[in-house]
Amino acid sequence: MIHVDGSERSGSGTIVRFAVALAALLRRPLHIFNARARRARPGLRPQHLAAVRACAEICDAAADGLFVGSQEFTFAPGGTIHGGSYTWDIGTAGSTTMLALGILPLACFADGPLTARITGGVFQDFAPSPHHMQHVLAPLLARMGAAVEIEVVRAGYAPAGAGVLDVRVTPIGRPLAAIRLAEPGQLRSVLGVAFSSHLAERRVSERMAAACEARLAAGGIACLIERVLDARASHPGASLAVWGESSTGCLFGADWAGARGRTSETIGQFVAASLLDDLASGATVDRHVADQLIVFAALAEGSSRYVVPDVTEHVDANLWLAERFGARASCERREVRIEGIAHRR
Repeated sequence: MIHVDGSERSGSGTIVRFAVALAALLRRPLHIFNARARRARPGLRPQHLAAVRACAEICDAAADGLFVGSQEFTFAPGGTIHGGSYTWDIGTAGSTTMLALGILPLACFADGPLTARITGGVFQDFAPSPHHMQHVLAPLLARMGAAVEIEVVRAGYAPAGAGVLDVRVTPIGRPLAAIRLAEPGQLRSVLGVAFSSHLAERRVSERMAAACEARLAAGGIACLIERVLDARASHPGASLAVWGESSTGCLFGADWAGARGRTSETIGQFVAASLLDDLASGATVDRHVADQLIVFAALAEGSSRYVVPDVTEHVDANLWLAERFGARASCERREVRIEGIAHRR
């Protein structure tokens, strides 16, 4: 049994999600204690609970101690990672994209294609934007051999949730390929989407996009942002995301969700500034992909290398976790180096 102290490093839900995914793939029983110990509300929240249960369903795992607020549980994987069609409802505005990230490593090595419809929050702070996953993470995973599709069926925002995200994954029959992003190159233009629900009268999409385009233009980057006026969500909300590919093939993106008291112009300027800051750092990935890629690189065959904008607590936690499951991982002068375990189905 692998024992993981959830209070290590970031002490966050990231450790819970990826420890469970890696344990399922390696068929190793897992014991997590002090789950999310460093968070204001320690223990499993509904979104973490849903992610663990989803992984358990995919691999026929036996789990004990799973309830909201639990800080200790065990997870004993079954023998096969099953493809198929799944439906999961978080039951709150908990992040659908975080749940998707938790099951993606398993889906890449399933015994057949996997599709999942996840209900909960879709656009929110402290969680990946589905647009970023579509246009930055998924293309990078494709280079490693994984075919991942993300689709927003219905937007959902905090605190009501009620959004729907579809995930489709075609599994890989060999180990993932290592990824190497050595030079950042030049990013000359980006695309994006300014997405707002039930906010047409306030011109939220237009204002977010215009502010972002102006700030990026001042930084020497041409930007074309699609304005989307959505009426399918159950309540108002907004999100802005931009993305682009550099001259050396590096992919970068930035995003931010709307929130009460947060102006459209503030969102636009923040997204532009985030992208410009990551580019100015000399990194070869953006701040979001920096930690998301680690678990996939840990499973890959060969040595992955890329430069992060900053060594965040999530980067540190995921590198630590990768080593717990057999990979060799380090970060020196912001260069992440991971020797993967060459996992195969």
